[in-house]
Amino acid sequence: MHYPATELVLDKNGNVYHLGVSPEDIADKIILVGDQDRVDLVAALFDTVEHASQHREFVCKTGVYLNKRISVLSTGIGTDNIDIVINELDALVNIDLKERTDKSNFKSLDLVRIGTCGILQEDIPIHSYILSTHAFGLDNVAHFYDIPFTESEEQLKNEIMAQVDFPELVKPYLIEASKTLQDKMSSEKTTNGITITSSGFYGPQGRQLRLKNKVSGINEQLTAFRNGTNRILNFEMESSALFALGKSLGHNCATLCLGIANRPNKEFSTGHKDDMVKLIKYVLDRI
Repeated sequence: MHYPATELVLDKNGNVYHLGVSPEDIADKIILVGDQDRVDLVAALFDTVEHASQHREFVCKTGVYLNKRISVLSTGIGTDNIDIVINELDALVNIDLKERTDKSNFKSLDLVRIGTCGILQEDIPIHSYILSTHAFGLDNVAHFYDIPFTESEEQLKNEIMAQVDFPELVKPYLIEASKTLQDKMSSEKTTNGITITSSGFYGPQGRQLRLKNKVSGINEQLTAFRNGTNRILNFEMESSALFALGKSLGHNCATLCLGIANRPNKEFSTGHKDDMVKLIKYVLDRI
């Protein structure tokens, strides 16, 4: 298939348009972070750094950590940015940018998101490592793609929808994280469960300041959800699109978040930089 200039958009240097990087700039193992400043926290642990660039909010550094070539890339906040990041990362490794055609040999990337989140279970302390087994998307990004959801994903989505009164305007979807990366990232240090990916930080996550919410009580219903050993653990803003698009394109995707707020306990971290660095090292050791 040939991709015209309006579909596969490149900059004047032939790099993917938004990320501003070339195929040679990225590794097969990539850590995704929302915060631009977190890129430096990750890269500071590399033994060497071979590439550094920034275009818009997309900061990229590639280097070597314990003989592993790894990239770290900032995505900004939200699933709309993830739509850009996943499509352009896949294009970098699976499309010949000069010929604008698919490469003959498919490459699969390992993509691990490191973020922060709000905890929805009162028994989980702040600064815990939350490993997402599934992401339940309240955004609409995946609905624009032909995503092959599995029967088990559909069943778990329906179980959640049966126990939680979502407004009619919300059309959720649920997608499982890479089992391979789950196995690599899981340990006695992680708490594993379902993540809610929200389309916003305030009203969509049940916060209310001066503008009043149209719905109430959903957070409590999410906290109360049970399906065997499955629990809903946290809120964040990227994983559903990451898992849905990444998995459908053949990449391995996972999310590990540092819990910095416990919503039921109304507790917020007073400082988490040291704990974030520990989580980053934890991921680097396992990716």
